[in-house]
Amino acid sequence: MRKPVIGLTASHNIDNNDIFMRPTYLRSLTNAGALPLLLPLEISEEDCRQLIDMVDGILFTGGDDIHPFLYGEDTHLKCGAVSQARDSLELTLFSMAMEAGKPIFGICRGLQLINVAMGGTLYQDLPSQFTSDFPIAHKQPFPYKIPSHTVDIEKDTLLSRILGEDVSSIAVNSMHHQAIKDLANGLSSCAVAPDQLIEAAYAPDYPFLLGVQWHPEHLSSFQPEAAKLFEAFVNACHVS
Repeated sequence: MRKPVIGLTASHNIDNNDIFMRPTYLRSLTNAGALPLLLPLEISEEDCRQLIDMVDGILFTGGDDIHPFLYGEDTHLKCGAVSQARDSLELTLFSMAMEAGKPIFGICRGLQLINVAMGGTLYQDLPSQFTSDFPIAHKQPFPYKIPSHTVDIEKDTLLSRILGEDVSSIAVNSMHHQAIKDLANGLSSCAVAPDQLIEAAYAPDYPFLLGVQWHPEHLSSFQPEAAKLFEAFVNACHVS
């Protein structure tokens, strides 16, 4: 059987202009039965369209902050590094992938990119902009393979169907200082942290569009719930 080809967006080191990819993304997709393909950073719109035609799905990976101008804000004092080249490429790829009806999966920055691309906004810096009675460590102080908090799964959503309707919460890792503030029209929340921060969202009216704020690629080798996310995405790509 032909394996689905999944295009992955690369991280961009703006200091030396290198692009790179954590192998955990590649292993997670390979273990789920896909053939991963790292996408270039500097590419024309015409070539973007050809790549979208070639791949069966797109995974928008984690990385640096998204430029706040893209969701109508000035830059907050605590906003981190941005790559305008990556922002531009990913917004183009997202638009083309949606136009083509390709399955889309976003992880961490990937969820934020989906939300911004569809008209939503972000907290530029959670520690200074978001408060709760019990501050959750959204940027955990220990290795990524160790979960740091739970998320509550919302019933009758894409995520609950993937994990099983009997699953009400799962343990996740966390390594971000930005997150969804205003959820875009066309997206629905499907998981929240104990402090009610949106941790996952999906598009109910799209064949397969899911984003999660945590990093399941670091958990998928031993956590069944994390592995199911990649399996569901790859299975959706089989029939795209």
